[in-house]
Amino acid sequence: MTFGFAPPPSDSSAQHTAAQPGRVLEPSEWADTGIPLLHNPRTVVTDLHERHRPVDATAVVAVFGPDERLVASASFTERPTAPDGWALRNGLLVHLRRIVPHDLRRRTPIRTAVLLYCRAGEPRWTETDGAWMWGLRDACTLHGLRCGAYIVLTPDGWQVLGEQRGGRRPRLAPHAENGSGTTEPSPAGRHGAHAVRAPAVGQVPRARHGGTAAEASGRELRGTERQSVTEPDERPAPPRRAATG
Repeated sequence: MTFGFAPPPSDSSAQHTAAQPGRVLEPSEWADTGIPLLHNPRTVVTDLHERHRPVDATAVVAVFGPDERLVASASFTERPTAPDGWALRNGLLVHLRRIVPHDLRRRTPIRTAVLLYCRAGEPRWTETDGAWMWGLRDACTLHGLRCGAYIVLTPDGWQVLGEQRGGRRPRLAPHAENGSGTTEPSPAGRHGAHAVRAPAVGQVPRARHGGTAAEASGRELRGTERQSVTEPDERPAPPRRAATG
């Protein structure tokens, strides 16, 4: 009988074990979660795409009310090197806490969180999708929300994973076009995060400094008029001549 110490695991196996301690959901596990179906997924995807203009590696998390009306949403760029649902869960929680208060005091969640993730490749389940599913489910539990659908947006179109519903429009584009015909990154890709809070029903959108957009335009116009008024010139008096003897 010989005694000794077991050799330490290699770096690759250690990283693999640390990255996947059950933090990836398989499609069958996701189906057993009991995800509520979206009544009109095409409208949801189109609305989030128009609001955030996501590019590759952009995640859009959206919170919907009981009537499936958008409450708030946020987009951010996330490129997971190793699929780890725990790390993705933490990122989702950060943005959920910024856009909506938690519902942990409720016995039953009434609001639902939906995740749209943009990536290259085919719209079929990948290990990265499984990590996002794990992160979304856990983040909803910790924030008092119902775990909603997970949607992927690829160059081929969009697909609700776990369901047989998808479409070709909208689809993933590498950049968002601006009015000049050139391309530039979308707000999510340029700034890293972009939040949108949906206005209440019947609410008039207000400008950044208060008042409606029309009132803001009037203030800007009046300010321009004030700046265009010039004051009369004040010419200095001529110097006095010294008296000569």
